[in-house]
Amino acid sequence: MSLALAATACGGGSSSGSGSNDSPKTLTYWASNQGASISVDKKVLQPELDKFERRTGIKVKLEVVPWSDLLNRILTATTSGQGPDVLNIGNTWSASLQATGALQPWDAKNFGKIGGRDRFVDSALGSTGAEGKDPAAVPLYSMAYALYYNKKIFADAGIGKPPATWDELVADGRKIKAKGKSVLGAEGANVSENIHHVFVFAKQHGADFFTADGKPDFTNPKVVEAIKAYVDLMAKDKVIPTGDAEYAQNQSVSDFAKGKQAMLLWQTAASNLKSQGMSEDDYGVAPVPVRSGTPGTGAQTNSMVAGINIAVFRNSHNLDGAAKFVKFMTSDEEQKILNKAYTTIPPVKAALQDPAFSDPATVVLKQTLATSAAALPQVAAESQFETAVGTAVKELFADAAAGRAVTTDSVKAELEKAQQQMPAA
Repeated sequence: MSLALAATACGGGSSSGSGSNDSPKTLTYWASNQGASISVDKKVLQPELDKFERRTGIKVKLEVVPWSDLLNRILTATTSGQGPDVLNIGNTWSASLQATGALQPWDAKNFGKIGGRDRFVDSALGSTGAEGKDPAAVPLYSMAYALYYNKKIFADAGIGKPPATWDELVADGRKIKAKGKSVLGAEGANVSENIHHVFVFAKQHGADFFTADGKPDFTNPKVVEAIKAYVDLMAKDKVIPTGDAEYAQNQSVSDFAKGKQAMLLWQTAASNLKSQGMSEDDYGVAPVPVRSGTPGTGAQTNSMVAGINIAVFRNSHNLDGAAKFVKFMTSDEEQKILNKAYTTIPPVKAALQDPAFSDPATVVLKQTLATSAAALPQVAAESQFETAVGTAVKELFADAAAGRAVTTDSVKAELEKAQQQMPAA
C-alpha cells in the first residue's frame, strides 16, 4: 500500500490544530505516547511546555497521540496539509516520511539553530532519514531492547544468571515451566513489535530484508530461517505461551509486572514496569540473547536502534517558533528531565554523561546502543515493510497458537505475500 493510500484509508485529517497557524505566539505539538498512559505524558510534558512559554512567550498546544493512531494521523497530515507545527515520529519511519516531502529537512543551517549536528549521538542520527540526505527529524529519546528477567522466578527454578544465547533461554524455559510459570512474553499480534524482533533475528542470521539497492528481499533463505526461528519460540520451543499470539496492547508487559512470567524482551521498560507496581529490585536487566552469547556488531546485533525523533512540518506558518521549540526540547537541561521521566536514553551527548543515566539497567541499554544495535532499513518504503512483514509474523504466530505447523514453506509463503504488497520501485 502506498503512503498516499495508507493516509486516505484512515479517513480525514486532524481536527486539533493545523500547520497553517498564523500566530507566532502559538505552536501545535503532537507528542507520541511514551508513558504508561496519555495522562502520564501530559503530567510529564505540560510543566515543560509551560516553562517554554514563560521563556519565549510561545504557547504550545499539546496533543498526545496513541501509537495505534500516530502513523495514520501523520500520513493524513502529510497529504492534507492539516498537521501540527511540531510532531514526534517513531525513528523507524523517518525515511518513509522524508519521502513525502512534508517534513522540514535538517540541513546545516537548521541544525545550527539548535546548537549543531555534532551534539547528537551518531547511532541516533543513523535513524533520521535516508543515507546521503539531510535528516527529516532530530533525535529526541533513544531506546534499546533488553531482556528483563524476574529474579525470584529465576531463583526458584535454580537459574543463577540470565541466558546469553537463545539455546540457554530455551533450556532455562524448561526449568521455569517445571515450576508452573510462563517463560517469555511476546506481543504476537502487534505488527511493530514483530518487526523489531524479526529484524534483530535476521541480523543474527546474517540477513537483510532489502538488497543493497533498496529492493525487498523478504524470501531470502536466511530471512525465512530467521523468522522461523523467532516464531519457533512459540511453535517448537514452547517458551512463548500460545495466548500471546493475540497480545497487541502491552499485555506481555503487564504479565511480567504481575509476576506471571519470567522474561520479557522490551525496549526501555523501567517506567512502564514501575507504573504497574513492579519494584526495580524484583527484576534484572541483561542484553538480549544472541546466537553466540556475546553481543556486538554484524551477526551479534541484539537490538534495533529504537527511539523517538522530533520533526517540523514544512508548511508550518511558525517555522521560527518551531525551531525554538526543537532547540528547547533537545537542550541539555530538557534532555535530562524528559529522558529521566521516561527512563529513556538521551541522544544528546552532554546529557548522556549525566549521573542520572548511570544505573545498571541504563548502562546495559547504553552499551547496546553503542556496540550492538542496528538501524532499521532507511528506505522510502519502510512503513509498508513494517506493516507487511509484521502482519506476516502475526499470521504465523496465529498458526502456531492454533497448532498448525510452522514450516520453512509456510514462512516463505507468508513472506511472498508480504513482498507482493510492497510498492513498485
